[in-house]
Amino acid sequence: MKVLGIETSCDETGVAVYDTDAGLRAHALYSQIDLHAEYGGVVPELASRDHVRKLLPLIRQTLAEAGLEVGELDGVAYTAGPGLVGALLVGAGVARALAWALEVPAIGVHHMEGHLLAPLLEDDPAGRPQPPFVALLVSGGHTQLIHVEAIGRYRLLGETLDDAAGEAFDKTAKLMGLPYPGGPQLAALAEQGRAGVFRFARPMTDRPGLDFSFSGLKTQVLLAWQGSDQSDETRADIARGFEDAVVDTLAIKCARALDAAGGDTPACDTLVVAGGVGANKRLRAKLQAMAEQRGGRVGFPRPAFCTDNGAMIAFAGALRLQAGQHDDASVRVTPRWDMASLEPVVSEKK
Repeated sequence: MKVLGIETSCDETGVAVYDTDAGLRAHALYSQIDLHAEYGGVVPELASRDHVRKLLPLIRQTLAEAGLEVGELDGVAYTAGPGLVGALLVGAGVARALAWALEVPAIGVHHMEGHLLAPLLEDDPAGRPQPPFVALLVSGGHTQLIHVEAIGRYRLLGETLDDAAGEAFDKTAKLMGLPYPGGPQLAALAEQGRAGVFRFARPMTDRPGLDFSFSGLKTQVLLAWQGSDQSDETRADIARGFEDAVVDTLAIKCARALDAAGGDTPACDTLVVAGGVGANKRLRAKLQAMAEQRGGRVGFPRPAFCTDNGAMIAFAGALRLQAGQHDDASVRVTPRWDMASLEPVVSEKK
């Protein structure tokens, strides 16, 4: 089954073709970073207009790279939420129109399920992590720990009570004068910083539970920055201290989640990490070491598939379409969407 995936939830236009027999055939991504940089953040109306401009050319490009004609598609998957409503409607409208014209099924995919399943997007199915496992979804908009009992059966273990980890990276970078997008800039700067010069709290790790909070950490960094000499070296040291605090906090909570996820059954030994912050090198190394120490394993997406992309939507959609699920012809999006409400993939074909 050859499925076209379309991602337009925010400021990246992603398109991919996933073949359930041959794997990922092609993918393309256009980022709007330059468009939004002068505003210091995403402008929803501009994002929607740019998706309109870029989506059809990207679909043509991706089909050409996959060596397919549009009539050879067997289904269409698109991000239906959560996200910016205008941006979501662009992808949904194009996807529904294309599916109607081709007389093939279409399905709206939950954006975070796409991220969650991205580490399973391997060329060799034998190398994919298999449920049950614990997933850490860590991005600009979400920081959640989820017990994945099976594809489509998700149980929330913990989540952020305020800023998501990626959001905290971006805001911390901005308060130290780094350019947009701040998170990657701060992570790059932290590579130059000295460990231990600035040590910040590991929020909510001194109490039971699996929830996160990063707003207080951001305030600590602000006070340290304002009280410093604000030199380049100090900026790098503060960035390193902040990144270490976030990484340690995430690792501590992941270890707790692996112990707690089983409930009345044995604890999980597999952790899956997804979302934009999952590309962070120090986080990857920390979680890999933790998994090895526990005798378990950790799965990451390819770095290119940590951020928003069409491949994860094509893959997630293909699993559901292959299981016989699809939506009606209505163009509907859900800007706020609880992943626990998703229908299980009960008849997934291997």
